[in-house]
Amino acid sequence: MFDGFIAERIDCGEVSLFVRRSAEGTGKPPLLLLHGYPQTSAMWRDIAPRLTARFEVICPDLRGYGASDKPGTDAPGQDTTHALYSKRAMGHDMAQLMTALGHERFFVAGHDRGGRVAHRLAMDHASRIPALMVLDIAPTREMYARTDVFMANTYWHWFFLIQPYPLPEIMIGGDPDAYWSAKCMELGGGQHPFSPAALEEYITAHRDPATLHAICEDYRAAFTIDIDHDDADQGRRLRQPLRVLWGERGIIDRVYGAVEIWQERAEIVTGAGFDGSHYFPEERPAEVADDIEAFFGAMSLD
Repeated sequence: MFDGFIAERIDCGEVSLFVRRSAEGTGKPPLLLLHGYPQTSAMWRDIAPRLTARFEVICPDLRGYGASDKPGTDAPGQDTTHALYSKRAMGHDMAQLMTALGHERFFVAGHDRGGRVAHRLAMDHASRIPALMVLDIAPTREMYARTDVFMANTYWHWFFLIQPYPLPEIMIGGDPDAYWSAKCMELGGGQHPFSPAALEEYITAHRDPATLHAICEDYRAAFTIDIDHDDADQGRRLRQPLRVLWGERGIIDRVYGAVEIWQERAEIVTGAGFDGSHYFPEERPAEVADDIEAFFGAMSLD
């Protein structure tokens, strides 16, 4: 995967992140691609190489995921505020990463949890993000607030993973492979689009008890401190152009109206659906890469 990319760990202050990136110093606009749960930066394996002609592409593992640091997992249950896995903290990591790579301003696109990090990053570091893209998510606060039976049944993990430590960690830890398969096969419509190498990376990471705890903390943060941060933004919307993509066989547009719900959070919103499940970036990589290139290619970093 990622032929020609640099793979390294980068010190971002509070954490060290594992990063896959194209050659630096190219003079091309930097583009940060953020993965979702329960994946790693490997989800961009068929998309990132298609974008290197136009962008300097950076694909990190989020804190708690993959080969990146997992703060707080040496003392599980002690961070009762879940602040270590707030999207504000995870967004700060990305700001630090891009500073370390010499980029003051950059584009960002995120799928699933990565989209939530991208949203918070663009709110907290607005001067650094001229445009952003989120893939197959609605805003966290509204997803919880507008939950119906259909959403709760489809996204059951949203309510399971937020249970107090150590219940979900113990239950998933009993058979992490079975849990990963059940969750991903369901959201994938009964099948998966993951390459053998990516699947091995995802499942291997998911077997690590530290990763399991970090994932639960990510979701616990979404249900608590992330909503507090969203509430504090009441009346404030993103001013940057926002592009929203979704899988037409998923629930985001069907339940929430993907463009409409993001218009509550951003002033300039466009969007498009793709023939695919929640994992449509891995099902339709060429089409998604084309959309990413067209959207950010029309933007300026100035």
